[in-house]
Amino acid sequence: MTHSIKLLQRIIIITAFALCALLGAAHAQEVKQIKLTDAQVKSFISAQSDLAAIASKIQSAGEKPDPALQAELENIAKKHGFKDFAELDDVAANISIVMAGLDSQTGDFVDPVEALQKELEDVKKDESIPATDKKQLVDELTEAIKTTPPLQNRENIDVVKAHRAEIEQALQ
Repeated sequence: MTHSIKLLQRIIIITAFALCALLGAAHAQEVKQIKLTDAQVKSFISAQSDLAAIASKIQSAGEKPDPALQAELENIAKKHGFKDFAELDDVAANISIVMAGLDSQTGDFVDPVEALQKELEDVKKDESIPATDKKQLVDELTEAIKTTPPLQNRENIDVVKAHRAEIEQALQ
């Protein structure tokens, strides 16, 4: 049972980060992958408290926020050193790609697509997961595999790893 719970938690985290990366570039078909800087990651972390304060507005806005919310997002981005919200969004998506690939136990990076494929194999083999839950997990993982981009800037791994604890704390 504990193995199944840990497996489900890992799947949820991987899927959440993969979806976060994809939603970050909802206006484009692909995530704009950039080379992250230490300063960008620190600015992303500092912006999380302001973004959390308006999280309910963001969730209720759907895909297209109203002009007032968009202005609020732009102001938050600029307050934290980004030229605009699109840049903050790109940084968030790139951090998410790396975070999705970091092993929670070892901290080693595995490409998110490879990690999702391994999780899919594990779920298919795990007989302790009820059939309906297993089908849902298999469907979600299969979709995540199709839509998760591979990491293009491997140097981002070290930048994100250096701030991993702060990122995780900021996103709670």
